[in-house]
Amino acid sequence: MGLVDLFRRPRPAAVLERDNALSFNDWAAMLGSFTFNGLNYTLSGSSGEDIGSSYTGMARGGMKGNGVVFACMVNRQLLFSEARFMFRNVRRGRPGDLFDYQGSDLALLRSPWEGGTTGDLLAQMIQHVDVAGNSYVARRAGRLTPLRPDWVTIIGGVPGDEDASVWHPDARVLGYMYQEGGPNLGKEPVFFLADEVAHFAPIPDPEARFRGMSWLTPIVREVMADGAMNEHKAKFLENGATPNLVVKMAVDDLTKFKGFVDEFKKGHEGTSNAYKTMFLAGGADATVVGADLQQMDFKTVQGAGETRIAAAAGVPPVIVGLSEGLAAATYANYASAKRRFADNTMRPLWRNAAGSLAQIIRVPTDAELWYDDRDIQALQEDQKDAAAIMQIDAASAQTLVNSGFTPESAIKAIDARDVTLLVHTGLVSVQLQTPGTEPPTAADAADMPSASNGRTDPLAMLALIAGSES
Repeated sequence: MGLVDLFRRPRPAAVLERDNALSFNDWAAMLGSFTFNGLNYTLSGSSGEDIGSSYTGMARGGMKGNGVVFACMVNRQLLFSEARFMFRNVRRGRPGDLFDYQGSDLALLRSPWEGGTTGDLLAQMIQHVDVAGNSYVARRAGRLTPLRPDWVTIIGGVPGDEDASVWHPDARVLGYMYQEGGPNLGKEPVFFLADEVAHFAPIPDPEARFRGMSWLTPIVREVMADGAMNEHKAKFLENGATPNLVVKMAVDDLTKFKGFVDEFKKGHEGTSNAYKTMFLAGGADATVVGADLQQMDFKTVQGAGETRIAAAAGVPPVIVGLSEGLAAATYANYASAKRRFADNTMRPLWRNAAGSLAQIIRVPTDAELWYDDRDIQALQEDQKDAAAIMQIDAASAQTLVNSGFTPESAIKAIDARDVTLLVHTGLVSVQLQTPGTEPPTAADAADMPSASNGRTDPLAMLALIAGSES
């Protein structure tokens, strides 16, 4: 049964999940029927899931309308877009070397569209994820196309089961429907099979089966509060950087009172009237009400909200340049913050993106699509640590080989951090022999401690060597 056939049935075996700029009821009413290839289709009995907040609202009110959100998103985007993609060997469930070969699909990731680069692709993917929680990349003829997430509908269900919901244990993604301009524009939808679209959704939505959630969703109130703080600061300055005033006077004539108020506003409100001397008629008393910015500890209050926004984004405040992060920043903890940003935020995102793009990329057998971060300048401190670890591993390998273990087994044991992979040659270093004795021969190897599998027991051999050294 084809994907379009799901919509021809009076009651389709599909459940729709969608990133939506409208309420679900409005969207469902619009999507109740549509025209495709000249035929009208009805979606009676279908159900859907609303993202909760509109894509347009998140984009305008979040990224475009709030400086803290914008700074967090830009820092995530700049580092995320620095990675490249390679294939990585997988041997016995363990990762191996990175590699590429002539004519591989990695060329499609390096040039996803005309004039596009891997960085351009990753930048759009992370931006869509930050705003909508989902990124969809469709594979077309010789190119990749990012799809605007609020125009995409996820089609899920159980083939052949009309009553199965999206939460059925056998439910899966059957395909994707893309409607340019959204359902209210009335354009014919384009259908994609499940293996034609890479769906990148690093934060699962707890109320959806297949759809992701934006990190902005839980902090909408924080973003609104930060905007209100900025508005308060602007209004404070518009009023001449003075707190609110209450002017009390004894006036019996309401007309005279209103005239006095109008004249007072003309002479004392706005930045153009700031710092002027205020004269009041007899009986009038000006009293300050509320608190100024210092009294309400404005910097601390606003800084706490900024820190919560940065925490939701997974970006340490000192990386973004927020006030609370800079107040406690030193060179040492900046390096630690950068490490935390890379290890806890970026690398999980890169791993997820590689796994998602593998859906539309031909990956060789016994390999996986992986990210290559070796050329990212911001992570060069990690390369120093990797070199130090390699130096320690090399010293461990030398010790094991000098103790009589085969070089091959020493490398495998160090790589897997498993001493049971060690295989002994039956020979030991001459320094362990009593002067005048001959080193053990191959025949002596039969007398060495053995494990249950018949191989030389490395643990017992290590204990024997340690005992000889003592």
